[in-house]
Amino acid sequence: MSGAELTFEQAQAELEQIVERLEQGQASLDEALALWERGEELYALCRAKLDAAQGKVEELARRVEESRPQPEP
Repeated sequence: MSGAELTFEQAQAELEQIVERLEQGQASLDEALALWERGEELYALCRAKLDAAQGKVEELARRVEESRPQPEP
């Protein structure tokens, strides 16, 4: 499955599995390097999705604030 098709939750779960495998220390050097590279891809995907979500939340909060009636002087 490519990064573009993964949801945040799927990417996070796969990343957690990779971390667990690397922490066990039973992967060969080549496998550990491949896992590390995949982990970096997944981390970047998760970070991008979180940043996008934060931007949306900030935009929605701004809209709510702008739509509030202003008190009359």
